[in-house]
Amino acid sequence: MTGRPAAMDPNSVEVMEGRAREQLEGWIPSLASENDVRQALEKAFDYRGDVTLTLKDGRVVHGYVFDRRTGATLQDSVVRVMPSEERTKLSIPYSDIAALAFTGRDNAAGKTFEAWIRKYWEKKAAGEKNIGIQPEKL
Repeated sequence: MTGRPAAMDPNSVEVMEGRAREQLEGWIPSLASENDVRQALEKAFDYRGDVTLTLKDGRVVHGYVFDRRTGATLQDSVVRVMPSEERTKLSIPYSDIAALAFTGRDNAAGKTFEAWIRKYWEKKAAGEKNIGIQPEKL
């Protein structure tokens, strides 16, 4: 035994199935029913990009959905948004939302652990050294 770990075969690594990610970027969901509103705002919460909310009073809010609180009715449910143009946090009742659009780039798209492992092994096979996870430049 040399004390070095054995080479790992990426095809033999046990990997748990991940959750399938929908391609939401650019999507404008129908908000025809209460269920449509609830489902769309749940997806907006999972989305890692900005959305555009058009409110029933005509205001338009561009920003990141960082929280939502569901209640018994749409009036009792709120979505919490950090507007991209301001340093504030807004709480908007679901009942005030007329339209929703997934307008920002999904910053998490293509950044699964499996994608990182694939890139790691490609770099390793090319002979690169000091391979690690590098954050994306903002």
